[in-house]
Amino acid sequence: MSTSLPDSQRVVVTGIGAIHGLGHNADAFWSSLKAGTPGIDRVSQFDPEPFACQIGAEVRDWDVTQHMDPKEARRNDRYTHFGYVASQQAVTDSGLQMDQENPDEIGVLVGSGIGGMQTYEQQLRRLVEFGPRKVSPFTIPALIGNICSGMVAIHYGARGPNFGVVSACATATHAIGEAMHMIRRGDARVMIAGGAEASITPFAYASFCSMKAMSTRNDDPPTASRPFSLGRDGFVMGEGAGVLVLEAFDRAKARGARIYGEVAAYAATADAHHITMPDPEGKGLGMAMSRALRGAELAPGDIDYVNAHGTSTPYNDKFETLAIKRLFGDHAAQMPVSSTKSMTGHLLGAAGGIESVACLKAIDDQVLPPTINLIEPDPECDLDYVPNEAREAKVDAVLSNNLGFGGQNAAVVFRRV
Repeated sequence: MSTSLPDSQRVVVTGIGAIHGLGHNADAFWSSLKAGTPGIDRVSQFDPEPFACQIGAEVRDWDVTQHMDPKEARRNDRYTHFGYVASQQAVTDSGLQMDQENPDEIGVLVGSGIGGMQTYEQQLRRLVEFGPRKVSPFTIPALIGNICSGMVAIHYGARGPNFGVVSACATATHAIGEAMHMIRRGDARVMIAGGAEASITPFAYASFCSMKAMSTRNDDPPTASRPFSLGRDGFVMGEGAGVLVLEAFDRAKARGARIYGEVAAYAATADAHHITMPDPEGKGLGMAMSRALRGAELAPGDIDYVNAHGTSTPYNDKFETLAIKRLFGDHAAQMPVSSTKSMTGHLLGAAGGIESVACLKAIDDQVLPPTINLIEPDPECDLDYVPNEAREAKVDAVLSNNLGFGGQNAAVVFRRV
């Protein structure tokens, strides 16, 4: 697969990091995905009994102080803990010796769709119960959505581009795509990019349950997230982080770095339709996918696999399927499409990060992760969703989709170098 870009403007992935209940690093996470392991169980971080949805994909047996100074850990929210550690994993995996790099050429773009929700709830409770003087002075820094990027930059002394991307469930894909453009423009030579989220909290659950957006299949958590399946009844919340190290191709080659794949293109569009429901004709997503393919100089038939947004909500799965069929035409019938959310739950702003890790691992391993819990497909969802078991396949070019409340769409193309 050739490209017209010079090597200095091509952007490749040289490091990956992942934190999830299915694995506290990228290799463990990927092994669970290949095995078709469900990561969803009854919520343990609070008493879920009063809530319509009582299940989630939690990160358990987690001690952030093994990776972060305990004082700093107390001053930061759980979402930052996830993003901070996943960033460290990605940098270590990349082989970069950060103390020998030019810090002015290194940037960080680790976004969050919601930010420090746990901090918000804890400190609001303190305000109500004990008064304003008992609210922590670290409240605002801990809950804002850009602080994870700031903490990663402080840790590495990275003085390049640094801010927080916020676009609901499209956040991490937007972060990765914008980081790619920063390298292409010459704003940075290395970018640490992805997403982190920790919204398994009472207020978040109450809010999403009020919208009737979450699954209430509480009696059987492992099967609750069932994208494209008849009888799906909503998404299941997940938490964690997925972070990539992006690097100019010429730079990565010169230092002999391991390359997982190229960020070949990215596109962002809006539905301009509704605050929560996707466009019923999939116009915005279709345009994002089309522009991403054009940017990658690929035809629809060149894509070997699509990692779908696939939330397990009635509308999203149907409309995304329609958008894929319209863009890919005859190729759609033979092109594998799967939703790893069937195992991971929906990580909101971190979804695109953790799913990008899955895409790059699929290229590396030549294995497609499955859509589990697909027993009775919805007749309106009639593609090859890699049902229930992983599959060995040729995987040279993949497309990953993410959609966010507000009608925000993001599509990114990864390909083998």
